[in-house]
Amino acid sequence: MIGISIGYYIKSKLIELINFFRTIILNFIMVEIIKSIVFGIIQGITEWLPISSTGHLLLFDKFITLNLSDDFKELFMVVIQLGSILAVLVIYFNTLNPFSLKKSKEENSKSFTIWLKVIVATLPAVVFGLLFDDLIDSVLSTWQVIAAMLFIYGVIYVIFEKKNSVMKVRVTSLDDLTYLDAFKMGCFQTLALIPGTSRSGSTILGGLVIGIERTIAAKFSFFMAIPVMFGASLLKLVKLGYSYTTLEYWVLFVGTAVSFVVSMLVIKGLINYVRNHDFSIFGWYRIVISILVTIVFLF
Repeated sequence: MIGISIGYYIKSKLIELINFFRTIILNFIMVEIIKSIVFGIIQGITEWLPISSTGHLLLFDKFITLNLSDDFKELFMVVIQLGSILAVLVIYFNTLNPFSLKKSKEENSKSFTIWLKVIVATLPAVVFGLLFDDLIDSVLSTWQVIAAMLFIYGVIYVIFEKKNSVMKVRVTSLDDLTYLDAFKMGCFQTLALIPGTSRSGSTILGGLVIGIERTIAAKFSFFMAIPVMFGASLLKLVKLGYSYTTLEYWVLFVGTAVSFVVSMLVIKGLINYVRNHDFSIFGWYRIVISILVTIVFLF
């Protein structure tokens, strides 16, 4: 009888212990999933606004760090951007689809030409990205560099927008944008390889510099992001491999899905915004956030 009682006691304690560890594991999983949702929101907003998505992701990681492997976090920060790219493909599917049965041959030809211009614009980023990928990851991905780029480009935005009103616009449609224009925007895109710069900001600003109307520069900037981000994600997968835990894959999936949904809203909102506004407000935001980042990390 005593032996049976002891057996029941041990069994109940084992069940309590199992439930305790199960609760801890479930709480850990939920916390990491919630973090991935936060990162997805940050990515979806900052990828398209000229305030640097990579910079914000790296900085927020200092405060809400994913408690997962270092290789996975490096992969996560890049692949989560695929959600943002899928949003571009969905929103502009008709514009970008060169095989649509609903469009005329001339319209499909124009879509095909857009892709050719996107490829031309991608070449500079591909070359510099392959050459300096390791340098960027090991040396430039620091809060000092991010804060400096946020501040420097913030000042550039503010100064440029004060002078931009007198600049002549010569490209007012995607059809008017030449291959040389595309290549020049691609050169501006390479600036965004430095964390804290902003890919959308550098390309849209570059488009304005060479005389492209703001909404056209914004749209083509979105298109330019497609091969660059797919390529960057593929490069990370090849470099870091595919051996991750089930939880890590779930975190990646949730973050990417949230990034997709948020990007859908932000892209539409930004196009409407740039029709009647400039980037001055983003310049001031960058200056303020760079100062806050510096204060936080120093003190």
